[in-house]
Amino acid sequence: MPAMTMTEKILAKHADKASVTPGDNIWVDADILMTHDVCGPGTIGVFKQHFGNDAKVWDREKVVIVPDHYIFTQDKMANRNVDVLRQFVAEQKLPYYYDVGTDKYKGVCHIALPEEGHTRPGEVLFGTDSHTCTAGAFGEFATGIGNTDAGFVMGTGKLWVKVPPTMRFVFHGELPSYLMAKDLILAVIGDIGCDGATYKAMEFDGDGVFALNIEERMTLCNMVIEAGGKNGVIAPDKLTLDYVNARNKSKKPYQVVTTDAGAKFCFEKVYDVRKLEPIIAKPHSPDNKATVSEVKGTKLDRAYIGSCTGGKMTDFRAAARILKGRSVKIDTFVVPATSEIAAGLKCESINGQTLEQIFLSAGAKIGEPSCAACLGGPSDTFGRLNAPISCISTTNRNFPGRMGHKEAKVFLASPLTVAASALTGAISDPRDCLQ
Repeated sequence: MPAMTMTEKILAKHADKASVTPGDNIWVDADILMTHDVCGPGTIGVFKQHFGNDAKVWDREKVVIVPDHYIFTQDKMANRNVDVLRQFVAEQKLPYYYDVGTDKYKGVCHIALPEEGHTRPGEVLFGTDSHTCTAGAFGEFATGIGNTDAGFVMGTGKLWVKVPPTMRFVFHGELPSYLMAKDLILAVIGDIGCDGATYKAMEFDGDGVFALNIEERMTLCNMVIEAGGKNGVIAPDKLTLDYVNARNKSKKPYQVVTTDAGAKFCFEKVYDVRKLEPIIAKPHSPDNKATVSEVKGTKLDRAYIGSCTGGKMTDFRAAARILKGRSVKIDTFVVPATSEIAAGLKCESINGQTLEQIFLSAGAKIGEPSCAACLGGPSDTFGRLNAPISCISTTNRNFPGRMGHKEAKVFLASPLTVAASALTGAISDPRDCLQ
């Protein structure tokens, strides 16, 4: 049997094949289908159109629905989307629906999925959101799909998939205190471009990767789509398995898959993290890379810390290190990704002060757990840019209109860099602020 990469082995297993090679077209069995309030109604429409109004989903236990994008809004069309989800969940008697306004509400789907035990090594996860690739941090094949494909999966549990070739990115060295996973992935995207990994798997390896906690690994995999990647993946280790086992509420068994020795990669690049600087993505593309020293002093109007990329506990701990005992000079928004993280802000403390207290004392505003301003959305979305101002953000995209106003300038950076910049009102180097 030929040596295979992790992605190839997972897809082969789910196609019931001994082996696959890049370029093969195969039918793949899905372990989980996720959809949310933006794409859920469209997916449901496709499903009903092709399978019938009375059809049942292929497996109730494998469909997960997470409203998260346009939920804290008075916009009637956005509210209607959630109504469609509720009606479908009731019709299908789906057990995994995390409805807004209830005690089951979670927040951003990509963080809610692992929190609720829906991400497991060796599995296949399809989701109607491009950042579904986040779950590759758990050693699974996770990728975003469109409504038509999702409607088909909803009815059959299968999808026609082309096996992607694998790119390998190796990070060596101990990560300096002023760098985070966001800096690493922005460096990669800046080096290969927004189309550099088009329809390819991006596998991350090296002692620098396995020194990261699980949330930071999620950040790495989250942004592979910004390089055009089909999926991102990291081999499971004890840290991964401890997290998964603690949250695998269904106790569903899983099989760990790793890359074979001798597997072929279509591209390899090695980084020494000790030689990297904090990285910024300038408007209007995630690959418009600059070191922080190259853009230091650029004036800003707003800072934003949140999203699936930058709204996890690790992100807020980092920002709090910078903001504790200081005051922001520009509007600064803090939006936890999920309700669990929001609760963590109230409980976790630094020298007797909770993270929430640190942010509020610094003058930041805290929003409800959700995608919030990351995708712009309705005009009353928390933190949305309603004027052509400049914002530094921990989010994953800075395309025109991404956070609202089409002429706004969005700079992408790590939570450390965003927090440092909030203190001065200009892009700043976190190395100047860390105590």
